[in-house]
Amino acid sequence: MPTYLLFLHEDPSVFARVSPEEMQAIIQKYSSWKQRMMEAGALTGGEKLQDGTGRVLRRTGGRASVIDGPYTESKEVIGGFFQIRADNYEQAVRAASDCPHLEYGTIEIREVEPVNASPT
Repeated sequence: MPTYLLFLHEDPSVFARVSPEEMQAIIQKYSSWKQRMMEAGALTGGEKLQDGTGRVLRRTGGRASVIDGPYTESKEVIGGFFQIRADNYEQAVRAASDCPHLEYGTIEIREVEPVNASPT
């Protein structure tokens, strides 16, 4: 069964404006969704990424350089990800369609290429 990554894109300022009580309610929504997905056997992993941290590695002129990131001027960052199993993209979209993250941002769905896949 194919594996898909759900990249959770968000505007960091959205969560900066919520109260601690609202944040707890949001966390509970995500926890409930994760639990349902685990019970269905679809969720295989996922993590929230640390806010405001990260590095971008870029090769310029033959040299790799590290740049702090993600950039604060960016409108969206990847705030986390889930890894799920689904028969196809349509099923992956259905599984992600009730994820609470859609209330706060967008979800990019990408199929993971199997390790033994040959280049086309």
